[in-house]
Amino acid sequence: MFRLLKYSKPYLLMILFSIGLLFAQANLELALPDYLSNIVDTGIQQGGVESSVPIVIREIEMDRLLLFTDTENASMILEKYKLIDENSSTYEDDLELYPILLSEPIYVLNKLKNPEVEELNQIMIKPLITAFIFEQAIANPENATEIFDKINYNPDDPPFGMGLFEYLEFAFPEEGRIALADALALSFEAIGETMLSQFAIVAVRAEYEIIGVNTDKIQNNFILRSGGLMLLMTLLAVICTIAVSYLASKTSAGMARDIRSNLFRKVENFSSIEFDSFSTASLITRSTNDVTQVQTAIYMIVRMVAYAPILGIGGIIRALQKSREMWWLIGVAVLALIIMISIVFTVSLPKFKIMQKLTDRINLVARENLTGMLVIRAFNMEEYEEKRFDKANIDLTAVSLFVIRVFVIMMPFMMLILNGLMIGIIWVGAQRVSELSMQVGDMMAFLQYAMQIVMAFLMLTMMFIVLPRAFVAGNRISEVLETDPVIKDHPEPKKFSKPFKGKVEFRNVSFNYPGAKKRVLENISFTAEPGQTTAFIGATGSGKSTVINLLPRFYEVTEGSILVDGVDIREVKQHDLREVVGFVPQKSFLFSGTIESNLRFAKEDASEEELQSSLEIAQATEFVTSKEEGIKSEIAQGGMNVSGGQKQRLSIARAMVKKPPIYIFDDSFSQLDFKTDAALRKALKKHTGDSTLLIVTQRVSTIKNAEQIIILDDGKIVGKGTHEELLKVSDIYREIATSQLELEEAS
Repeated sequence: MFRLLKYSKPYLLMILFSIGLLFAQANLELALPDYLSNIVDTGIQQGGVESSVPIVIREIEMDRLLLFTDTENASMILEKYKLIDENSSTYEDDLELYPILLSEPIYVLNKLKNPEVEELNQIMIKPLITAFIFEQAIANPENATEIFDKINYNPDDPPFGMGLFEYLEFAFPEEGRIALADALALSFEAIGETMLSQFAIVAVRAEYEIIGVNTDKIQNNFILRSGGLMLLMTLLAVICTIAVSYLASKTSAGMARDIRSNLFRKVENFSSIEFDSFSTASLITRSTNDVTQVQTAIYMIVRMVAYAPILGIGGIIRALQKSREMWWLIGVAVLALIIMISIVFTVSLPKFKIMQKLTDRINLVARENLTGMLVIRAFNMEEYEEKRFDKANIDLTAVSLFVIRVFVIMMPFMMLILNGLMIGIIWVGAQRVSELSMQVGDMMAFLQYAMQIVMAFLMLTMMFIVLPRAFVAGNRISEVLETDPVIKDHPEPKKFSKPFKGKVEFRNVSFNYPGAKKRVLENISFTAEPGQTTAFIGATGSGKSTVINLLPRFYEVTEGSILVDGVDIREVKQHDLREVVGFVPQKSFLFSGTIESNLRFAKEDASEEELQSSLEIAQATEFVTSKEEGIKSEIAQGGMNVSGGQKQRLSIARAMVKKPPIYIFDDSFSQLDFKTDAALRKALKKHTGDSTLLIVTQRVSTIKNAEQIIILDDGKIVGKGTHEELLKVSDIYREIATSQLELEEAS
């Protein structure tokens, strides 16, 4: 799989852009729980008041607050506020907002930046709480005896008739009042810094209500603003999701296209030796099913593999910011998920390798059944083939079911972990809320972050469903792409001399298949002259087809050399060599399309006259013109809608369109009747006068007029000469000729 990463180079920009969008999406989604927490804590519990720094405060309340502040900080606080009274230039405008101005002056907060507000908050929070506590003590003296005792103040008989704040200013020096504020604040800090801030906000809200500020409007504005931002972030996250999905789809589809294209080109350059290593069914599976598996994995990698860690790590960081005391709940859940995913991966990976091999097997059996259906029916072997297919099908199904069951079992366990984590967070969080060490909104946010972290692992789990099979598929594809063809072009290729004649010479050629101990051909030497026919005859398995397959370099000679016009064929490009060869294979093959498109396969720009001439030479004109659409008639895949003889004649016609200097006919007349065979040979002799003809056949009648007949037996030349010469000197040829010619005369 990793070996296919080089195909990602053209799409690196899109991948990087996708990762950027994923970062944006993750941050947007991770921000949502924070906003929900703010709506619950600030919007509902705190009435929309965000800070313990009041935006407006009565002059008398400011004086009381400053009693518990040192001189330096008192000056700083007053610098941040503007005193509004009847002499102020903005008095009329402010009166509409703050009706209390009719009875007393107020301080209004200047426009400050967030750092300045935070600094002011640290200074004002304790004095504000202290002033509020003493005000509540005055309002409810029966509940404040403990406070009054600490400062030696009797509200029923105040010293010198002084009010509480007058008494504090008189009885306590500045340091004493600040110490008193610290002591009161310390009692709130013991249950959490958050609660200290919340109590300060209670004091601010009380001040707003006295001043006449519309607190309902503040609350509604905060909730609507936070809710609107949540909707906006959700919309942006959706846009990011759509954009990433589009880019991931384009990247995966593009990479799959490039891999398929290179795979096809690679297979096209394979020699017969490589085709012997990979079955056709396996190559089809690798080019289709395996590439699809890799494409799916690439999409998932771009869409999820980058996103899941971002979401998971971001969720952990933000969850810890909400509560460091509950991190162990997430840790236990994540550890359980990692253990489970590791077990699943270990169990499933070997099965995915088996699945791909079984997919090859079922494709092979299905392909053989479809192509060999007539043979199966002829021998009444339908039941046997059904059992063979059922065996391959059941084996694949069994392995697939095993893998599916592993993942089916995994999902309930994951949901158990997920639900257990939710219960744990609610249980522990509720205790902390009751202890006033945590706010409800923070607990809800922590719960959501925990869900996002688990969802990140669920995404990774989905990847582990896809990735193992994709890794197997990727390795299978790489095996083909990294296969080094045995037959290669010479690094410094030569060119055939002009004019090209087409003389073919085999010099002491020997050949054996890779890995085989016995040689298929041994010491083959002959010369095929232009304008002459060289024929090969012999028993089945004698090596006839192997000899002529060496000429176009479908196989490479083991020893010796093959020369065309005096040039070793290994020293010229394969394209140049095959350009001068017209090949008619032993097994005729036609492509789906029309008769015309099959003929033009040899020469795309062939004229109508050339096409008709080739059909006449191949003795195919009669059956082609008998069809309703003539040369435009459809040809089914593999030529299944024409007979064997018609297919053979069209294959010969295709080679004739090319008009090459060298023709190779590999037992290409076997399905023709004697009359058609004779007419075709006569036409060939007439129209290929200057070409070199190499013919492999089992029929003596086809080659009895050949200038040179070569008899092969067990990979060796055992006779060479004309028909008349061989009848005199070769017992093997005489036996073949006598039996066939008698049969021909009898027929």
